[in-house]
Amino acid sequence: MVAQGYKQTEVGVIPDDWQVSKIKDVCQLINGRGFKPFEWKKNGLPIIRIQNLNGSEDFNYYEGQYDSKIEVENGQLLFAWSGSRGTSFGPHVWQGTKALLNYHTWKILINEEKIDKSYFKYALKNLTKYIEDNAHGASALVHTQKWEMEGFSFPYPLSISEQTAIATALSDTDSLISSLEGLIAKKRNIKQGAMQELLKPKGGWEVKKLGEVCDVRDGTHDSPKYVNDGVYFITSKNIINSKLDYTDVSLISKEDANQINQRSKVDNGDIIMSMIGTIGNAVLVDFNPDFCIKNVALLKPKKVYNYFLIQLINSNLFQTYLESKLDGGIQKFISLGVLRELEISFPIKQEEQSQIATILSDMDNEITALETKLEKYKQLKQGMMQNLLTGKIRIYKPIANEQ
Repeated sequence: MVAQGYKQTEVGVIPDDWQVSKIKDVCQLINGRGFKPFEWKKNGLPIIRIQNLNGSEDFNYYEGQYDSKIEVENGQLLFAWSGSRGTSFGPHVWQGTKALLNYHTWKILINEEKIDKSYFKYALKNLTKYIEDNAHGASALVHTQKWEMEGFSFPYPLSISEQTAIATALSDTDSLISSLEGLIAKKRNIKQGAMQELLKPKGGWEVKKLGEVCDVRDGTHDSPKYVNDGVYFITSKNIINSKLDYTDVSLISKEDANQINQRSKVDNGDIIMSMIGTIGNAVLVDFNPDFCIKNVALLKPKKVYNYFLIQLINSNLFQTYLESKLDGGIQKFISLGVLRELEISFPIKQEEQSQIATILSDMDNEITALETKLEKYKQLKQGMMQNLLTGKIRIYKPIANEQ
């Protein structure tokens, strides 16, 4: 049963004074131009490619004649109709100087008598997941066609003032998120600077091979049968940004896990590090682990403090050194032999190791707390979009007969 003041529509229940329209009824989609590589120059107007919508400052330029319809000014609403699901595909607001639009992206000319530009941006953001699910292409890279895009429907209040109020509330939340992201980036830069200084070899430090201060092993190279209920099977893809990520993790039987752990059991206090593909992502296991590993380096510190060692491994200093030692072609890897031979520098006194680790760990904890706060804000915004862009929650009461 629909509540009083609301109505059932093709997009769900919305307020009586809201309307459902197709995208083609409120805007015009103008495709970019397919610039050829031989047309790329080092001067002229920048060409907006997909990567530039994601923040890349690497531009190609064009100096020739062009149709004014592909000209883009700062603040223009765009829609990448071909791109990576969840990242480049979808709506973007151009933040830059006058530029030219490349193929694979639409410039959106809005009928502002019907739709507030900022409201429409959020309406498109809210609709993007549905568009992606109905798009063509592989699971990661998708595209949609103009006639399909024009046929998608969305709800909106007839009152422009209400649209503006909704967009303002969401924009304020975006500003809060952006501010927090900036603070996190600043804290990370401060920590990197502290690492450069604190982990720089000094008097009273010694140089040892990693294999001299750690028991260096790796996980199984076999591929046990995956099961629906069992033990987590951690590979390099599950170590992201110095954390374990269980989002896409496989399970193996307890029997297979026990067999693997006879050779490479991970214990509380060990360090595991990716050694194939994206190499050098490391995490300190400071809990009783409930997993086993495959193609992952296992470090069991013996003559160096584990909290100091994890900070050293995650430093730019060590990562640059590690990069110079990689083997392989397209698929990079580091062998156990090379890993054992890597030289590290550390204070002889464990007390000094502990002091350095504590300073850097405190910085990590501050960053983690900010990241947790950021994730909560992002979830809050997602809930706000769902509620405000369907009229479930209203923050503006239109004046009678207001259009």
